[in-house]
Amino acid sequence: MSDRKPDKLQVFQSHTSAIEALLRLRANEHPKAVWLKWKDDEFSWEQTISNIQKVANGLLETGVLPGDRVAIMMHNCPEFLWSWFALSFINAQPVPINTSQRGVTLQHILDDSAAVTAIVSDDLYPAAESVLQQCPSMRCCVILGETPRSNGTRTIKISDFEQLISAPDKKPDPAEFIEGKNWNPSEGGGGIMYTSGTTGPPKGVVSKGFDPMPLLELLQALEIKAGETIYTSLPLFHGNALFISTIGSILLDGKLALGERFSASKFFDQCRRYDAVEFNALGGMISILLKQPKSATDTDNPVRTVLSAGCPPDRWLEFEKRFDVKIIEFYGMIDAPGLLLNKDGKIGAMGKPLGGVEFQVVDNNDDPIPKTAIGELVFRHPKGQTSYYHNRPDATEEAYRNGWFHTGDLAMQDEDGFFYYKGRKKESMRRLGENISAWEIETVINAHPKVVESAAVAVPSELGEDEVKLLVIPKQGENPTPEELIDFCQGKMAHHAIPRYIEFVDELPKTATQRIEYQSLREQGITPQTWDRIKANYIIDKV
Repeated sequence: MSDRKPDKLQVFQSHTSAIEALLRLRANEHPKAVWLKWKDDEFSWEQTISNIQKVANGLLETGVLPGDRVAIMMHNCPEFLWSWFALSFINAQPVPINTSQRGVTLQHILDDSAAVTAIVSDDLYPAAESVLQQCPSMRCCVILGETPRSNGTRTIKISDFEQLISAPDKKPDPAEFIEGKNWNPSEGGGGIMYTSGTTGPPKGVVSKGFDPMPLLELLQALEIKAGETIYTSLPLFHGNALFISTIGSILLDGKLALGERFSASKFFDQCRRYDAVEFNALGGMISILLKQPKSATDTDNPVRTVLSAGCPPDRWLEFEKRFDVKIIEFYGMIDAPGLLLNKDGKIGAMGKPLGGVEFQVVDNNDDPIPKTAIGELVFRHPKGQTSYYHNRPDATEEAYRNGWFHTGDLAMQDEDGFFYYKGRKKESMRRLGENISAWEIETVINAHPKVVESAAVAVPSELGEDEVKLLVIPKQGENPTPEELIDFCQGKMAHHAIPRYIEFVDELPKTATQRIEYQSLREQGITPQTWDRIKANYIIDKV
């Protein structure tokens, strides 16, 4: 940990001006020191502030005002960070979007957030353009890379990122741009982060204020010293990379090494290249890295600590020994601020609560159940309700019922107070570290001209998470092939949501109220009639 006095970190009290204050604090302390490592480039704190200021002023010039929302749909790159921080500098609100989103789900996010501008990587622009015209609030699209012409029927200004970052390098002053405009300076905030729905569209999570203490406790457990490097190749549109790694590196006065994407074969080489002492692991990363060929250099890496969410218990010690690291397990979610941390190395445990947040396990009536029994994991913050779902007061009320936030996850607490993950209560799936709703798959498949109805369910994955199985009722007289349906999915849903398994059925089991009985479908699992695209060697595009 840094030996800097805690009062210097008290500037970090919200998602907006406090981020600017913390960045400027670091830049004033050591302007020439490196903060960001990206490929062969390094950016000092001074350069970081300069790039953020220019982008902030560029956004103001395009018409973005305090309180406006701006969608960011970009691959990992410094420009993502300049954009995200720039919005906090002008008290506007970022809306990070999963780069795999397509079609109806992408349109829902843009429309629901009422984003006025979108900043996108050039290879993602076709996906964005296909839905931008259906988003009434959208005024401008800024493209990083080659800028194509728009073929839309509604006028949306097309700009390029080079123009954005060519704006003046000075502290942005929104007051210069708001004369005659109707705006409220208190409307700014931390933006909206969309989390996958379960049986409906993605919900936008809005924080009502940020308590840094649980995050600081978590970071302190990693024992990262000032000036040391954190590495992440996790996507910046996720809270893990954006808050724990990025904001964490700033809080610790450390350095951030940013990878383009996760690559198992190059992962530890990247850690060596950047001299990284820590990285975060999600989902199947632990299993995937263990599947790499063993090497005499496995223990020859600078990493000391791995912050993991969901490390398979049977691979915990194997991973620590093979790569000479310490695994620290944790639990958290973007929906509400509650963290569990296992810094004691208790195999399989998510940990114990941080920052005064209370956790407990309850039954379906929200009554606490005995230890070692399995129920839903709930928690409450000492400050009360600290988040809400944008435009969804019903979902917010349901999640925070009886004063506790309901995670939708099943858990168990042992006699020593450690919590253990026991699966997902809600009808959703988790694949490759991503949450997937049945809704986003079924909405696409049900639009196929040869399909009557479908149901998407989770089946076990060899990597310890889920694979997606799709059950389909074809229209009478039609005989769609699995390959035909897979091709139909591509470009219309996130890549990670495209089903691996497909099975054609005559009917789907339903309740008296005509709701699909997902549980019985999950219990069926893989049958002799199930088609497997992996075994069929059917390749899908990663776009």
